[in-house]
Amino acid sequence: MLNASPRTRAFLELMRFNKPVGTLLLLWPTLWALWIAADGFPSIAVLIIFVLGVIVMRAAGCVINDYADRKVDGSVARTRHRPLVKECIDTREALTLFGGLCFCAFFLVLMTNRLTIALSFGGVAIATIYPFVKRYSHLPQVVLGAAWGWSIPMAYAAQTNTLVKEIWVLYFAVVLWTVVFDTFYAMVDRKDDLKVGIKSTAILFGDLDLFWIGVLQSLTVLALVVAGDAFKLGMIYFTGVLVVGLLFIYQQIIARHRQPDACFKAFRNNQWVGFALFIAIVFDRAFM
Repeated sequence: MLNASPRTRAFLELMRFNKPVGTLLLLWPTLWALWIAADGFPSIAVLIIFVLGVIVMRAAGCVINDYADRKVDGSVARTRHRPLVKECIDTREALTLFGGLCFCAFFLVLMTNRLTIALSFGGVAIATIYPFVKRYSHLPQVVLGAAWGWSIPMAYAAQTNTLVKEIWVLYFAVVLWTVVFDTFYAMVDRKDDLKVGIKSTAILFGDLDLFWIGVLQSLTVLALVVAGDAFKLGMIYFTGVLVVGLLFIYQQIIARHRQPDACFKAFRNNQWVGFALFIAIVFDRAFM
């Protein structure tokens, strides 16, 4: 990015290629589902399709989010320098880019099977709706979770050409986890969001924010335990779930004073939550 032209940098920033944490947060649960579906190493073709799909769809989500927020981002300290706010990119170009990224993602899905293709329409619909929910509801993080977790049934279907009811437990765990980390993220902008009228769970929870995040973290751990039992995962997996629980405690400690930088650090720490559980699943399947 350092040697790219200002115009190119603007497009890369719009797609958040300069901030890979979000991509990792989407990638890890996708890999959980692939390894569980395959009972070990998944199909190379499916793995490549979904890694590329995660990169493309996360970029698409960022583009449509910035398009939806283009009139308020200038009033929020963290987002006032985004490309659409500075008018480095116009709205028509942003929508064209969004459409192109969705087309690329759909092209990738076409290389899987009919069930995965059918599921992809739901994923795109939820991802497109999410940025606009924050105007009308304090629960946009729940909608984001629904979109974020949609890679779970899609990945499972791509690997096995079927869906089992147990996969929805893992999906529910990812929805809960997404609300956790995106509430930390929303706490960073809470003061500015209140001024411009953006709604979030951070605003809804108010002074009880860390309490409710703790409840959601506990439910996430519980859902992961239930999912592990449903898929007959072993002690290595459950050790990974224990690490997840410890990381959640660490996040509570980090954010205890609710300072924006600390809340952002707690948000970023969730990349290690996803990584820890992925490593646990890989080794659990390898030595089952």
